[in-house]
Amino acid sequence: MAKATDLLKRVLVGRALRSAQLHEQLLPKRIALPVFASDALSSVAYAPQEILVILSLAGVSFYAYSPWIAIAVIIVMLTVVASYRQNVHAYPSGGGDYEVATTNLGQNAGLTVASALMVDYVLTVAVSVANGVDYVGATIPFVAQHKPTVAICIVTLLTVVNLRGLRESGAAFAIPTYAFMFAVLGMIAIGGFRTLALGEQLQAPSADFHIVPEQTNLAAFAAAFLILRAFSTGCAALTGVEAISNGVPAFRKPKSRNAATTLLMMGLIAISMFGGIIALGLASGVKVAEPSVAATDLLRPDGTPVGPGYHQQPIISQVADAVFGSGSVPFVVISGVTALILFLAANTAFNGFPVLASILAHDRFLPRQLHTRGDRLAFSNGIIILAAAACLLLWGFQADVSRLLNLYIVGVFVSFTLSQTGMVIHWTRHLKTETDLKLRHQMQRSRTINFFGAVMTGLVLLVVLVTKFLVGAWIVCIAMPILFLMMKAIRRHYDNVAAELEIDEEYDESMLPARNHAIVLVSKLHKPTMRALAYARATRPSTLEAITVGVEGKEARELQEEWERRGIQVPLKMLDSPYREITQPILDYVKSLRRRSPRDVVTVFIPEYVVGHWWEHLLHNQSAFRLKARLLFKPGVMVTSVPWQLHSSDRLRGRVEPLAPGGVRRPRNGDGDGDVRKR
Repeated sequence: MAKATDLLKRVLVGRALRSAQLHEQLLPKRIALPVFASDALSSVAYAPQEILVILSLAGVSFYAYSPWIAIAVIIVMLTVVASYRQNVHAYPSGGGDYEVATTNLGQNAGLTVASALMVDYVLTVAVSVANGVDYVGATIPFVAQHKPTVAICIVTLLTVVNLRGLRESGAAFAIPTYAFMFAVLGMIAIGGFRTLALGEQLQAPSADFHIVPEQTNLAAFAAAFLILRAFSTGCAALTGVEAISNGVPAFRKPKSRNAATTLLMMGLIAISMFGGIIALGLASGVKVAEPSVAATDLLRPDGTPVGPGYHQQPIISQVADAVFGSGSVPFVVISGVTALILFLAANTAFNGFPVLASILAHDRFLPRQLHTRGDRLAFSNGIIILAAAACLLLWGFQADVSRLLNLYIVGVFVSFTLSQTGMVIHWTRHLKTETDLKLRHQMQRSRTINFFGAVMTGLVLLVVLVTKFLVGAWIVCIAMPILFLMMKAIRRHYDNVAAELEIDEEYDESMLPARNHAIVLVSKLHKPTMRALAYARATRPSTLEAITVGVEGKEARELQEEWERRGIQVPLKMLDSPYREITQPILDYVKSLRRRSPRDVVTVFIPEYVVGHWWEHLLHNQSAFRLKARLLFKPGVMVTSVPWQLHSSDRLRGRVEPLAPGGVRRPRNGDGDGDVRKR
């Protein structure tokens, strides 16, 4: 059973890597770009469409505002990219926004950023995968009918790939990401050439459709609110920008410069794709509506509703149809790589979340198990937790992109704002001590960029909260404080334990117990009992006795007679149990010993069987497990298990022990590597 499990693990995850091989997992820029930028690049597949979807609530006439909204989003994106280029140079350790906020604004600000990013990473996986399923569902009806199940299967597949390690997953995801970039940029170039140079009229499949506005004759305030809501939704294009600042340690040297260059490349490509898709979508007459009302509010050229059987094509598919024609090879390629990049966009979160969780665990805000690396030098526990949380969201929201998107980008703009504010304080602090004029000029320029970024992202955060709070963002506003309080509670627990265990100057070794009362538990006289007695005597306790519980009078007498017949030197004490209970009489006896000598210790030796099959555990050691569980809570009581290997355990001898998460980081047998040795 264990061998089969180990074999399956090796097939899925691969062979374990030594700690010394960590440098081999570092990424060159050509691989780091698809690894860390897939989220930001993939957002162009849905951010332009969501702007038009929100504006369609007031009718097609409001599409005229979309170019201005797109320009505003691009300005914010340029600001954020420029700001984060300062971050990666100032804080290259990989802490990202969390480290910046903690260092410059304090622990509470850092935890606020951390909780915001953790929520946003989970939503990144859920939104990206759900949107990718939509693209596949456009051509495969079965996928559209079983969206949540298919989405969860995709997350599971991504989890397995990421568990194989950063470099291996990066190589697997590089080709689809580059294919998406070249395909979309090529489509924009060809579509722009046909429209501007040749003067051709592009026509999307929905160009002749009409939209029934849900709101007409909007007052100025209502119209402004709708435009701001479209802007806040379009800012989903900025998600993933912060991932590179968290992943600086994964780059090859010089880490900061390579990360900053990759960030700039990602920003320029994302802006080009975002602006180009919006422009071609408007030029080709794309019409999109809210999925929940598309069947009735989207009208065919003859004025009839499209009906519930109509599948609304995403904006990229409609633009590809207009540029290349439906069913053409370029159209199929673009639809395919778009679906792939949306699935792979989740990979950005799979790289960001585990690293952030590891840093938080190192700072004792999350369980320590999240800090260690797994077999493939990836943070396996963080990857699995992220996948589980994303699957719960996909199942709970039925993989509905529009519903999930309302929860999106709140967290990321919280981190943007606090991070940029922290960077302003960072530069201000350094300017107070810096005397070199050239360096002061560079710091002043960086502070200006970060200040503009803080103001801009802060304004966007207000817009996002106002426009999205009632339609779903309130869930994130509740989840973030819960995570914040949970991390504070974990840190408080670790601090309390550390304080309790710390050796202070008043600690006196003479306070250690002078005597050790040893007790061997006996159920019957057999080889395990004799071994336990021999081992107990070898420890040279102050006093040694064997005790048994007299549940059945006849068996108790036979045990006493056998004990005396063999002339065993250790005295046997019989504990009475009128209610046939085994655990409580032993606990009472141990308690009485402690009461008589509070400064002494009592060591309880328990014989246990070692078995080789899982089902044998159900047949043996149950009383011992219950007794150990109770004794461990008794002060001044030590519990020692004395194993006796049954023949069935022979099958496990020589088996390679499976590594615990992080086990490869601990040297074994003094050889300094992470190999597992045989027992």
